Amino acid sequence: MKAPVLFIVIPCYNEQEALPITAKRLTELTDDMIAKTIIDPASRVVLVDDGSRDDTWRIIRELHEADGRFEGVKLAHNAGHMNALWAGMTLSAERCDCMISIDADLQDDVNAMYGFLEAYQNGADVVSGVRSSRETDTWFKRTTAQGFYRLMGKLGVEMVYNHADYRLLSRRALQALLSFGEVNMFLRGMVPMLGFKTAEVYYERGERVAGESKYPLKKMIAFAMEGITSLSNKPIRYVLFLGALCALLGVAMAVYVIVAVAKGHTVAGWASLMMSVWLLGGLQLMALGLIGEYVGKIYMETKRRPKFILEEHLK
Repeated sequence: MKAPVLFIVIPCYNEQEALPITAKRLTELTDDMIAKTIIDPASRVVLVDDGSRDDTWRIIRELHEADGRFEGVKLAHNAGHMNALWAGMTLSAERCDCMISIDADLQDDVNAMYGFLEAYQNGADVVSGVRSSRETDTWFKRTTAQGFYRLMGKLGVEMVYNHADYRLLSRRALQALLSFGEVNMFLRGMVPMLGFKTAEVYYERGERVAGESKYPLKKMIAFAMEGITSLSNKPIRYVLFLGALCALLGVAMAVYVIVAVAKGHTVAGWASLMMSVWLLGGLQLMALGLIGEYVGKIYMETKRRPKFILEEHLK
C-alpha cells in the first residue's frame, strides 16, 4: 500500500515554552517515518494558534519559514481546545489520507503514532490512543477521571476508556466527523458514533515537556459537564424520577402530619416541615439548573455561530 499523506494537528494555546521542544521531536519523528516510507513526504504538522497571548504565533511562523512541513493556523479569537482542533481538522480534511490529533505538551507518546499508522494500514479508520495506566496523575485526578468514564457509560454514552483526544482518523472518517453540525462538541463521544472500523494503541503518558497545564479543575469540571449534557438526555430523566420520589415522600410526610395533628403533637412537626422545605427547594433548584443547562445548549445551537474564525493560514 502507498505511504499515506499524514497531517498531525496540534491545538496550541500559550505554548511558547513547549513548542520548540515539540517541533524538534516531531521533526525527528516525521523524518524517520519518511525515511522508512511509512508516510509520504507531503505530510504536514498543522499548528493551530488558539488566540494565544504569548509568543506562540511568532514561534509557529518561524517554524514554518524554516521548514515547510510545519503549517500555521491562527484563529482570530480564543475559540477553545475543541474548536481549535476542529479548525485544524477542517483545513486538513481535503489534503490528507489520514490525520492524527495530539496536544502540544506531548504528554502523549509520539512513538505510538507508529502503531496508529500500522493499524491504519491494516484497515482501521479510527485508531484511539489509550493510556495503559494513570500513574503520572494525582490520586484526585485519577479517581475523578475514572469516575467520569463510568458515569458516561451509565448515561449510555459510548467512549473509549482512558482515551483523550490522541487519535488517528482516516480521510473518510474525518470527513464524516466534520459533517456533524452541532456547536456543543465532545469529540470523545462523537467519534465512536461514526461506526467505522476501529483499533486501539496503548501507551504510557508522560509529563509535560514544558509550560503549565491549560486544564485546571474549573475547566475539567466544565469539560465533564459539556460531555454529559452534549451526548445524553438521561440526567433530565433522572430528575423526573427524583421528582416522583420526592412526591412520594411528600405523601408520606402528609400522612405523618395528619397523624401528628390528630395526636396533638403539632409542634413536633416543625423540624420535619423545615427539612421538607429545604429538601424540596434544593431539589427544585437543582432540576431548574439542569434543565437550564440543556436550554442554554439549545440556545447556542440555534444561533449557528461559526466554530472558529480564521485570521491567517501559513501553508
